[in-house]
Amino acid sequence: MNNPGRRDLLKTSGATALTVMIPGAAVGAARLTSTIASPPGPRIVVPLDDGWRFHLGHAADPARDFGFGGSHDTYGKSGDVGTPVAEATFDDAGWTAVGLPHDWAVDLPFEQFGPAGSDRDKTGAYQGFKPLGRLWPATSVGWYRRIIRLDAADANRRLLLQFDGVSRDCLVILNGFVVGSNESGYAPFEVDVTDFAKPGADNILVVRCDVSLGEAWSYEGAGLYRHVRLVKAAPAHVRRWGATARCTVTAAGAKVSVTTEIDNHGAAAEVVLRSTILGPDGRVLAVLASESLALPAWGEVAPTQHMSIAQPALWSLETPQLHTLVTELLVDGAMIDRDECRFGIRTIRFDPDHGFFLNDKPVKIKGTCNHQDHAGVGFAVPDSLHVWRLEQLKAMGANAYRSTHHSPAPAILDACDRLGILVMDETRQMSSNVEGLSQLERVVRQGRNHPSVFIWSIGNEEIHRGTETGARIAETMKRKVYELDGTRPVTEAFNGKFGEGASRVLDVMGCNYYLDAIDGYHAAHPTVPMIGTETGSTVMTRGEYARDDKAGVVPAYDQEFPRWATTAETWWSFYDARPFLAGGFVWTGFDYRGEPTPFERWPENASNFGQMDLCGFPKDNYHYYRAWWGTEPVLHLFPHWNWAGREGQPVSVWVHSNCDAVELFLNGRSLGRQAVTRNKHLAWQVAYAPGRIMAHGYRAGKRIMIAERQTTGPAARIGLSSDRRHLAPGEVAVVRAAVLDGRRREVPTAANRIAFTLTGDATLLGVGNGDPRSLEPDHASARSAYNGLAMALVQAGPRGGAIRLEARAEGLLPAMLPLIGTA
Repeated sequence: MNNPGRRDLLKTSGATALTVMIPGAAVGAARLTSTIASPPGPRIVVPLDDGWRFHLGHAADPARDFGFGGSHDTYGKSGDVGTPVAEATFDDAGWTAVGLPHDWAVDLPFEQFGPAGSDRDKTGAYQGFKPLGRLWPATSVGWYRRIIRLDAADANRRLLLQFDGVSRDCLVILNGFVVGSNESGYAPFEVDVTDFAKPGADNILVVRCDVSLGEAWSYEGAGLYRHVRLVKAAPAHVRRWGATARCTVTAAGAKVSVTTEIDNHGAAAEVVLRSTILGPDGRVLAVLASESLALPAWGEVAPTQHMSIAQPALWSLETPQLHTLVTELLVDGAMIDRDECRFGIRTIRFDPDHGFFLNDKPVKIKGTCNHQDHAGVGFAVPDSLHVWRLEQLKAMGANAYRSTHHSPAPAILDACDRLGILVMDETRQMSSNVEGLSQLERVVRQGRNHPSVFIWSIGNEEIHRGTETGARIAETMKRKVYELDGTRPVTEAFNGKFGEGASRVLDVMGCNYYLDAIDGYHAAHPTVPMIGTETGSTVMTRGEYARDDKAGVVPAYDQEFPRWATTAETWWSFYDARPFLAGGFVWTGFDYRGEPTPFERWPENASNFGQMDLCGFPKDNYHYYRAWWGTEPVLHLFPHWNWAGREGQPVSVWVHSNCDAVELFLNGRSLGRQAVTRNKHLAWQVAYAPGRIMAHGYRAGKRIMIAERQTTGPAARIGLSSDRRHLAPGEVAVVRAAVLDGRRREVPTAANRIAFTLTGDATLLGVGNGDPRSLEPDHASARSAYNGLAMALVQAGPRGGAIRLEARAEGLLPAMLPLIGTA
């Protein structure tokens, strides 16, 4: 295709804007308004999340790595990889039974890497003090093994193993043959195992993962932490992510070009390609069938169909309408392959003076950067927990998500499509070598049918960003993105060196921090749009209100930040005041394991950057964004009011609010009313006295809200709550366990150890408390509360029925939370 210019690209509608079409061929009116049945097609998708066995290997000693690598000719003969693990007779009864997603690193003990203050100690902090990497060969290799039973009829199919993400550097072995490998810990990949499979028999699948080397300066998990599946397809079939669309939307309607990539692993054949569009309500909106299409023997074709639609329903943040493209291949009227993908209809453009536009309406990007890990599960985040995390971000007012610094899980892309959240989709390796371009291609192919994806990022804070080498690499990567998509702009996250090296290649300049360089860059490059790819970076520990270097905590006020960063109030005020800035992504939405700035030492093992802690419990800054990103009135008062021993001493009292004015009261006495300034907080210095501190919020002179904090009594009982009470099979409830006093008020300093007991068809996936220094295990049945709170993750089983979670702590009244599993 012809590469579009910068201006054309910035005005294009999304690749996913596949609109419903009315083809030129006559189609009966009744057919256009009918519904289409969805019988099982010839393509069979077999989830492979269950039935695995796991065992640690060894990165340096073949004798402890099941013999792997013990011989120099390990790869000398195909079908013999030098380990009995790949043989059908191998006894794996002593291995641990696991299901996917699985992260073996989260179960490893916390280990101090070296003496306090040493380089090894800092390395450990950045990895969350989990013993992975070349310093720890005994825990850096993991083996997965399972049996796949194939039907005799599978002899006539192509058999494709699909991995959504594996950490890391994995070798895939089937029936003793090395069938594939993958270096990336994040990019999805597919392996064709047809030639090595045994239809009508048991097949031994083995995956060896080696995390001796990492890809990030934070915790990355280890193992099969995303889904795996087996796809059984006809020899002629639609390639994975092979049905794509490019669309132009105007006032008169939409013109759509749909390209379908078809692989033919067999003799030359004639097929009919039929595309069907279903509306958000499931109705058939259009059907288009090609004339007979010639498939070359052992070749591929990529026909393009052109169509148009009047009055398309648009995907937006407020109404994220999704349509379905059904692609079918037919031979002599019989269906041989069927594929489905979801898509949305929308336009996007960046303007160098006025920012980002969605469907020709200005949208300020209010985004968060996020790693993929959560308390209780590490990197093995279930799909419904991904959804829950996105819901918490949206409730904060966020409208955009950046998966840092790698491609997101498919469940995240799907949920952002459904929830109306924009996505900056980012590749991990900023390189134009074979591996880098392969990762980039898989990331773009996976994301290009998602309406939520509005921009591609080809790198983050790369060392070569400001060099001519970096520019050449960026040019090659950009050409690849245009070749595969061509409907979204390309950015790269620069921390300084704006205007140098690769920056001239970008469609949208990505800015990490460096507020003092932004206005100068814009003045020098007035035709280049700009976006804050990474901003903020306030460090905060939930429930703490004074810095204590010895204890390793920082205050939850929006005050402390590393030398390269700013407060939330500073960066957002700056971006909000400049229309030419499309918006930005705060670092980060959630705390994450590793990178425990500012305390890079034992036992600090999680970051303090999140607006929520590792459990998803909001910090106070969460409410700053609620106030200035959201649409509802907000009045958030902090800190807590339990300061025994500090009577008469000053306490800094803050309010985050979007009211017109706020008046503060202590035990009924007014401490003054202050006007609210846009994007700012309010503060009072208050001499502590136990009792009640209250804030009254006013709009147009009328009191509309009240917030208060009370001095509580001692811990007396436990309270359990969850925003999900009915759970589908596999769905996760995030249960909030709070320590309460005798009047059921949360005790903000409580640290009681809470034990959980679960009955019914459900699993206690893990526990947490948000303490960035905690060395308690994630997979356990008990957890100490941190500043009054602990978390339990409950995952429903397949049978449904009543589920009961009970919580007990010494000296406290217990609590029980009833849940219902829906089969």
